[in-house]
Amino acid sequence: MRIFIAGVMQADRTDRLLEAQEYRHQITQALHQYAPGVEIIDPFALHPNSVAYDEARARETFHTMTRLAGTADLLIAYLPKPSMGTAMEMWQAHQAQTYIVAVTPLVHHWAVRFTANEVLPDLETLLAHIANGRIPHLLPLRKV
Repeated sequence: MRIFIAGVMQADRTDRLLEAQEYRHQITQALHQYAPGVEIIDPFALHPNSVAYDEARARETFHTMTRLAGTADLLIAYLPKPSMGTAMEMWQAHQAQTYIVAVTPLVHHWAVRFTANEVLPDLETLLAHIANGRIPHLLPLRKV
């Protein structure tokens, strides 16, 4: 089973820096602990220095990661603030009928409302759902 971790990287920044990425480690750690054997696709783990990529490599990485979002059984989107890249990954997953769990207070944003299958308010709630087995239990829901 494949889980894609989407989430803020640059968000609304105007520089070439990244938002904190600790949430990815927390989600990955919880999934490995409570859903052993899942394959995790994490764009940041695959490309930790992507903001320093040249134009061609950045473009290829963006398109590849967006396409990969649609190959997962479940997409977890961490959005404490808007993220254009995450919205694109959610759209790709939605088009592929991948089950999407958004973790966000942005419940009125159309990109969330019309692509996510469910919305959780914060990271703590997501981690609790993973620990109690609810999130891994969603995996068979792919491609309904």
